[in-house]
Amino acid sequence: MRCVADTNILLAVALDEPEKPWLVRVTRKAELAAPSVLPYELANALSALVKRGRIAAAQAGEIWDVTQGIRIRLVDVDIRAALSLAAQHGIYAYDGYFLQCAIELRCPLLTLDCNLRRTAAAMHVDLLEQQ
Repeated sequence: MRCVADTNILLAVALDEPEKPWLVRVTRKAELAAPSVLPYELANALSALVKRGRIAAAQAGEIWDVTQGIRIRLVDVDIRAALSLAAQHGIYAYDGYFLQCAIELRCPLLTLDCNLRRTAAAMHVDLLEQQ
């Protein structure tokens, strides 16, 4: 199985969030993909966690290293199409990139973001659901 993994999936695994066991189980034999902006969004999310005091600055590098051990194929997506999705659905461009990636690869999206899940469902983009 192939799926597009949102940034929050990698963070949930690296931060040992409660969803981690399910995420590891559902992706164990999966081929993960993400838009090529993933490393930049991941670094931005880590810096936001430091800024909010959720993690220490030294931890950001350690968490980055953990995420780099997750095998994931980075895919260039049609940015114009992603921007169009973002404008149509009132979402950020970064979310549009993940939706566009799932559309282009014709595979489900794996995300913990409720707003992105709602948008994907409204667009009839398949989602991997927690069972």
